[in-house]
Amino acid sequence: MALVTSPFQLLGLEASPYTMKVKSYLKYKGLPFEWITRSLANEPLFQKYAKVQLIPLLFFPNGETMQDSTLIIERLEQEKGGISIHPEDKTLWFLSCLFEEFGDEWCNKLMFFQRWFYEADAKATGARLARDRLEGKWYAAIAGPIVAHLMVKRMVPRLSYSGGNATNIPQLKQSFEDLVAMLDLHFQARSYLLGGRPSFGDFGLWCNLYEAWTDPTAKAYIEQKAPNLTRYIHRMLTPKAEGPFESLKTLQATLTPILKQEMATRFLPWMLANHQAFHAGQKETRLTMNGQIFQQKTFKYQASTLDELRRKFQTVANEPALTSLLGSTGCLSFLSLS
Repeated sequence: MALVTSPFQLLGLEASPYTMKVKSYLKYKGLPFEWITRSLANEPLFQKYAKVQLIPLLFFPNGETMQDSTLIIERLEQEKGGISIHPEDKTLWFLSCLFEEFGDEWCNKLMFFQRWFYEADAKATGARLARDRLEGKWYAAIAGPIVAHLMVKRMVPRLSYSGGNATNIPQLKQSFEDLVAMLDLHFQARSYLLGGRPSFGDFGLWCNLYEAWTDPTAKAYIEQKAPNLTRYIHRMLTPKAEGPFESLKTLQATLTPILKQEMATRFLPWMLANHQAFHAGQKETRLTMNGQIFQQKTFKYQASTLDELRRKFQTVANEPALTSLLGSTGCLSFLSLS
């Protein structure tokens, strides 16, 4: 397959949060791209250029490829200019980075466990993946149910790998419900996370919420309980600048509960415990979260992303408004290098 039809080509799946994250960003920046479904027909292309077995795979005009959604967006933001996704205010800039990481690493757990834990969701997603896998094949209608069953059989055991084990699921379910409620309140007064236009944090936060919304159980819950969040999920499919970023003063009332309840109580404790376990050579991460045990496989990647988040914090650690907010919400200690 020749790579000649557009400046960018995005190979991935609609059911992939990180593919959709990059797709939303490309649309926001007005960067033309060709969509390529990862299917049996396009698998040779993917295998030829992919360095890891993960999507998305973005082809640049010069033929270079990248796969990490965070690094893709950071690079394009530097190279392409336009309306920035990074607030000039240093406190808001770091909060945006924090929410991007939270979305990527914690909200993914909240989406993944529901997608593969509930039977209706697993079947629905299996069918979607089968349709994509067999795209363009004459035998798709015949083979679809078989491939869908195999997809479910393959993915359900990965629940424990992503943290969706019997010990953790009550905590993850509560986290999802709490976050939906707090975000619905936050989006009552604004279009995007930090005001009138998308920030870096929006793309990381949105992509897993969107994927949850595409699954039957979470979709029904979000649409019944959170109309403002539902509108945000739709808005981020084709995000547009509608106004400026707000000030911390106007954002703080509805961001503070999320920082306290989700960041400082769940996400950052897990990130720190994973970091410590990785550097201690422990294969399993185990901690007490909200008075309950939380345990899962230890990850190298998340250990490195905590280091990167801390590096970013150090560049703005002398901002009094930021340290005050992070200190009062219980986040500060997790971001300190000491």
